[in-house]
Amino acid sequence: MNEQAKLGDFLRTRRSQLRPADVGVPTYGDRRRVPGLRREELAQLAGVSVSYYTRLEQGQSQSASAEVLDAIARALRLGESERLHLHDLARADRPRQANGRPAPERVTEAARQLLDVLADVPALVLGRRSDVLAWNRMGHALFAGHLDPRAPEKAGERPNMARLVFLDPHTRELYADWPGKARAVVGSLRIVAARHPQDSALHSLVGELCSKSDEFASMWADHRIKACTVAVYEMRHPLVGTLTTLQQTLSHGPGPAVVVATTEADSPSRAALTLLAQATAPSTAGAVAPPVRRDALPPGAARPGSGVITG
Repeated sequence: MNEQAKLGDFLRTRRSQLRPADVGVPTYGDRRRVPGLRREELAQLAGVSVSYYTRLEQGQSQSASAEVLDAIARALRLGESERLHLHDLARADRPRQANGRPAPERVTEAARQLLDVLADVPALVLGRRSDVLAWNRMGHALFAGHLDPRAPEKAGERPNMARLVFLDPHTRELYADWPGKARAVVGSLRIVAARHPQDSALHSLVGELCSKSDEFASMWADHRIKACTVAVYEMRHPLVGTLTTLQQTLSHGPGPAVVVATTEADSPSRAALTLLAQATAPSTAGAVAPPVRRDALPPGAARPGSGVITG
C-alpha cells in the first residue's frame, strides 16, 4: 500500500467510526447503507468541497494545506496525536529520499549513563521500531526475566517489545489489561510508520505481526493512534505477584527512548519491586543471601520453595 492509499484508508476508517449523532448531523430517520458519516457530511463539517475530499480519500489530490488538514481533523474529532498523524500521512506525496538500508540504532552515551543511574529502577532503551537496545538489571527482571540478560547486545537477536506483547506468552500474562497494552503498542507503531514511511525494517515487522497475530492485524486495521508517553499498568509478575507500575517514556528528539517503570512510595507495589531487586541480585561467591520474609511478600507473590518457575 502506497502512502497516499494509507492516507485514504485512515480517513475512511475514522469517518466510518464517527456517528452522525456524535457531531450533530441530523439523519431524519433515513437508513444508512454504511456506518459512520457520509463523505458529503464530513466535507461539509470540514468546510471543503465534496469532490476535493473525495479525491483526498482516493489518493488523487495534491498535498493538502495544513489548514485543510486541521479542518478535517476537527471534523473527525481527532485527538492531538491523531491530528499530527494525519499531517504525517499527508506528506507522503512530497519528494522523499530514495529507499536505503535503515541505519542501525545504537544506545547513546546519555542513555547508558541514565541506565546506570537508575540501577534500582526498571529501565530499558527502545529503538523506534520497539527493539530493546539495552536494559538495566531491574528492567530485564521486570519485563523479560525469562530471556537471556545479554539478548539486547546481539544485534540480530534483540528482543522486540511489539513481538513480545503479541507473540510471547510470558509477556502476555505479564499485563493484567493485555488488550490495553496491545492497543498502546499498535498505536505507537502507527505513529512511527507515518513518520518513517521508507523504513523497510518497520514494514517487515508490521507484516510479520499481521501474519502471525490476528489480534494485531485487527488493531492495525482500526487505525487507532495513541502516543503513550505515560501509562499505568497492573503487572502480574511470576516471582513477586501483582504490582502497579507507572511506565514513562523519556525521549529527547530523534533517537532511542528510555522507558522507566516506577511505583508509588510506601505501596505494596514498591515492596514487590524491592523484593524483585533482592531476588535477582547477583550472587556473591561465598555469601549467603538473606532469607525473604514471608510476611513481607505482597499478595499473589510466589513463596520461596513453592515450585514456581521464574525464568
